[in-house]
Amino acid sequence: MKRWMMSATALAVAAGLSGCLGDSGGSSSDGVVTPPAAAPQDIELSLLGRYSTGAYEVSAAEIPAFDPVNQRIFMVNARSGAVDVLDASNPATPTLVDSLATDIPGATINSVAWRDGLLAVAVEASPKTSPGSVELYDATTLTLIDRVQVGALPDMVTFTPDGRYVLVANEGEPSNDYSVDPEGSVSVVEVLADGSGFGTARVAGFGQFEAQKQQLIERGVRIYGPGDNRVAYGPDNLASVARDMEPEYITVSPDSGTAWVSLQENNALARLDVASATITDILPLGYKDYGQPGNQLDASDEDGPAGAPALNFQSWPGVVGMYHPDAIASYSVEDSTYIVSANEGDARAWGEDDDAYWGSDDSLPGDRSKGFVEEIRLKHLVHHNGFSRRYADDMPPQLAELARGALLDPAVFSYCGAGLDPSRPSGSCREDEADPVSGAGLGRLNVSWVQGYKTQADGSPVYHDAAGNPDPTADASNGYLMYHTLHSYGARSFSIWDEDGELVWDSGDFFEKFLAGQTDYECLLGEDRSIPCLEYFNSGHDEANGFDSRSDAKGPEPEGIALGRIGEQTFAFIGLERMGGIMVFDITDPSQPLFQDYLNTRNNWVDEPEELAAAGRLDEAGDLGPEGLAFVSAEDSPSGEPLLIVGNEVSGTTAIFQIHPSERQ
Repeated sequence: MKRWMMSATALAVAAGLSGCLGDSGGSSSDGVVTPPAAAPQDIELSLLGRYSTGAYEVSAAEIPAFDPVNQRIFMVNARSGAVDVLDASNPATPTLVDSLATDIPGATINSVAWRDGLLAVAVEASPKTSPGSVELYDATTLTLIDRVQVGALPDMVTFTPDGRYVLVANEGEPSNDYSVDPEGSVSVVEVLADGSGFGTARVAGFGQFEAQKQQLIERGVRIYGPGDNRVAYGPDNLASVARDMEPEYITVSPDSGTAWVSLQENNALARLDVASATITDILPLGYKDYGQPGNQLDASDEDGPAGAPALNFQSWPGVVGMYHPDAIASYSVEDSTYIVSANEGDARAWGEDDDAYWGSDDSLPGDRSKGFVEEIRLKHLVHHNGFSRRYADDMPPQLAELARGALLDPAVFSYCGAGLDPSRPSGSCREDEADPVSGAGLGRLNVSWVQGYKTQADGSPVYHDAAGNPDPTADASNGYLMYHTLHSYGARSFSIWDEDGELVWDSGDFFEKFLAGQTDYECLLGEDRSIPCLEYFNSGHDEANGFDSRSDAKGPEPEGIALGRIGEQTFAFIGLERMGGIMVFDITDPSQPLFQDYLNTRNNWVDEPEELAAAGRLDEAGDLGPEGLAFVSAEDSPSGEPLLIVGNEVSGTTAIFQIHPSERQ
């Protein structure tokens, strides 16, 4: 295997060393590690064992935790609403030995964490907008020890490294029609020293930031959910800061004093002081500029001749990616903590399955009180005939009430024809196929309509006429929005941030170009690494022969992440939810990560997974849709070698990978 040293714009080959993989440090339950200086060795993954629930596309294997004392894997099984308990004493043949379920009627388990013989479980109430719970179990007997109430939709749970607290990310998602929108928060729950139960439970909320709401928006924090769906959407009808924040994932500093929380839809991190249970700051992450070198993007799934899928990597000035991290982890180097993020992307799309939201009459917009969908294809957003052409189809009623239509700013998008023809003011930018001259074809790209258009000082739109001329007499009934920036979902990468949320390093366009075979390094799929990745570039995790199908959305969709220390190095393992597989990087030096390996254990890319499942042949597919990852140090491993455990939500499989010195050159 070839070793990579990556910067934002360049790659360099470094020599690799092989040897036994020892572990002098280990890893805490939330992935916090503290590596000393690096002593380089290359690693790679191989499939060691797999447990299958036999359940397809029902999230039967999501979030794992490992118990080194009893050599068990705890895997969240959303299908059964419980935690599967797997015997991993022989990691080559994990077996189901028990199940742990809450006794709360209608509740769902979302997350699990192990620490010092205790198991913490995040329990979502029914309905999800009601307060949830965190439960504490004896990890050996599976006996319930204690339970406390937390915020709405507890989505992730972790112990602090010192074991004194359980932290819970309460996402606070709205109801499907957005009529109920709970506040997001983080619960800080004390664990009694003798493990006999919970002590004080406190809530760290975001209410103190309401006075800073406008400043946060100006700094780049996405605060955009509707305050009240019964009235028109606009800058004077946004949710409060506390309601709009949606905590997704938590990582904690090695000294247990500070935690960082990913606010996925808000494109930000929150910083938590654990001792005082206080959110001390909201850190905007900014946007990934797809007009910059090293950040090229394949933006369409139909940009080949006659709408066929094709590779079309381009630089796209005016197009940015919202990092929108899902899983995050942290580690320390020379007394500084770094946060590592998997930049999945996630749109708010509530009520999208309700026909009443979209409307049934193509002359009228739908019913805004039935939901809120911020996502739209570019070609449906910017058309000189306006929004009414998409009524009763895919036009969000909040957008339809905001303006008559929208256009692209010719000062930014002239490279694809914007402003060059008054009869087609958005030019070829909104076409599906690549323009033969510019190569541009952005029409299929999914973007957010809630930001990126020209506004007045108060946030209200600057209206234009249908030809793109500013029109001070226009209003929402006849005026057009003018978009100078298009905000797409996710960054198709993983990133490293400092303690203040400043970007240290990003993998740029590496993931997609590697999967497309556009590097000097070979990418192969399957357990035996025999299938060229290019044949199934940007495939979905639930389809066959899906070449290029995810390019208009979020690409390979990095979602899960785990960190582990091996010897004197720190490695990041990143799960690609849609394309599948695990990327591995040596991140010992946070400013110069080294690519190590990519292993994708989906074996059947030709047959529809759904049909395989129906025929009782799901095992032929392999692993589909990695969701959660857990690193097991050599010290804790049943085999004496470091392991990686992956929950695959689509195939319902738990995969166990062995981590070993690289044998490939």
